[in-house]
Amino acid sequence: MSDQPARTVTLTDLLRIPRLRWMTVVAGAATGLLLAIGYLVVAPPAASATAVVAVRPVVTDAFTYPGAGADRSVNMNVESGIAASTEVLSRIADARSADVVEVRRALQIEVPTGGQILRFTYSTGTVDDAVDTVNLAAATYLQVRQEMYERQRTDMLASYDESIVKVAEQQDAAQRRVANANSTPAADAALAEFGSLSNQLTELNAARTEIAAIDVTPGWITQSAQQQLSTDGPPGILYLLAGLLVGAVLGVLLTYLRESVDRRIRSEAEASEVAGLPLLGTVRRRGMRVDGRTVDADVRYVGMAIAEQLRQAVRTPVVVISSRNREDTTPMTASLAVALAADGRDVYIGDDSHRVTALRDALLADRRRVPSGPFVPAQPGGTALPQPGGTAPTQSGAAEQRPGDSGDPESTLIFSLPNVDQDRTVILPRVTDTADAPAGPVRRPSPRPTPGTGQSQPSGGDRSAAGDRPAGDGGPVVATIPVRTLPADALTVGAGMVRIGLYAQAPRDGEIVLFNAPPAESDERGVREARTGTAIVVVERDRTRLADLRRLTDRLRAAGAEPLGFVLTGSGRG
Repeated sequence: MSDQPARTVTLTDLLRIPRLRWMTVVAGAATGLLLAIGYLVVAPPAASATAVVAVRPVVTDAFTYPGAGADRSVNMNVESGIAASTEVLSRIADARSADVVEVRRALQIEVPTGGQILRFTYSTGTVDDAVDTVNLAAATYLQVRQEMYERQRTDMLASYDESIVKVAEQQDAAQRRVANANSTPAADAALAEFGSLSNQLTELNAARTEIAAIDVTPGWITQSAQQQLSTDGPPGILYLLAGLLVGAVLGVLLTYLRESVDRRIRSEAEASEVAGLPLLGTVRRRGMRVDGRTVDADVRYVGMAIAEQLRQAVRTPVVVISSRNREDTTPMTASLAVALAADGRDVYIGDDSHRVTALRDALLADRRRVPSGPFVPAQPGGTALPQPGGTAPTQSGAAEQRPGDSGDPESTLIFSLPNVDQDRTVILPRVTDTADAPAGPVRRPSPRPTPGTGQSQPSGGDRSAAGDRPAGDGGPVVATIPVRTLPADALTVGAGMVRIGLYAQAPRDGEIVLFNAPPAESDERGVREARTGTAIVVVERDRTRLADLRRLTDRLRAAGAEPLGFVLTGSGRG
């Protein structure tokens, strides 16, 4: 178990996951927005208006309170059915020039428990249409209900009228029998029948009068719909914003779910713990507070740190390797080559994965940032070598004294022109006058290099080494000018050079070989070559998976490779 304390998860850590997996959040928000648009197409928002109708029971005495059981005097279920009947809906549809089916879907009728009211609610596209239609629905219901009671009353009155006519005819007949009776018993019987029919006729007339006096008013509209009281449905923009917000929240939750099953490297400590390797350097991500020059400086610092590590014990090839294609090793390989060349090394970059063009572009971009001018090596004490005879650099050139093979501090001069390619540096062995040197003009050496040696020959006379006299004639001392010749495919960087080519054609000695290895997950050549050299693992923050990095380091160790360390880079920059 590790002795290090557990790291506290901060709010920044919680916000980093959705920010890094922003595509998932955007996909969730887009999905929610599309669902909201689909809902608006299928069920567009509508304005609604409400009217309330108080249902009145039909009683003989309109001024008598019906009592505690008034709610049972009217069957509200029947009244609700009447309000939603085809006759009511047809009249509304005809008046509003609408379809009956649409009116039926838009009209809602509610019956509160224990009450004698009906609540009409109508939903449509605009407030004016909703108000007019719901008021029309309430009035149409009352009209239909009143017509129903009036038909019932008319039928009852007609029945009473018919009965009254029949009883009146019977009464007339009884009256005629009384007048035509020849005996007392017959007259008494006819008279009794006449009295009974008279009483019956009186009762029928009284009942008819009572029915005719019944008030068939079905109720009243206690609350008519108005624009101020109507509710306009939520606008479509609210549905769109709600869908966008809900989708974004679901996207954030999905990012945390993906993070739990797909862990990525988020910090140096996490990468060091997983890889078990020392950190060679960190390259930050370009952003608002980190510009391109800062990122380039980070790359150069990392390159110098790796160059210092390689200065101690160089084992070639130096394999720059990563797990997958998402961790591009090309920029880091080019930056490392520039740092080594600026330190005076000759570097060969090998690549067998068709990335030579990308390597050359990155190398040229990093090369332009190397300071120009002559390279002055430092002595072990860290001080620059002294200039010969107190000679100081001038605008036309810079002279530097370097001891020769014999240890004579005045044996050799290096003359460098400023702001020019280092291949134009000319090394001249010092020509000194000796006592036995005859007077005479000194012949200048030819600038043509000796074939196969890269050195210039003197023009005329016997050719000899630096400081030798021509044989036999006692002539003056002739200097030898060694001129460095570079291959055609070499790029000069600082005091060194960089070549790019196929890794199979890499030199075996003389140059530091950098192998821009293919991703280890799909190609084992990088791990194979790292067994004989040094491996540098490239880890990209927020992209490299923990499982991939652990698997790569395990493979390197199992194969007997010697990883120098890892470089943590920002997204999109090696």
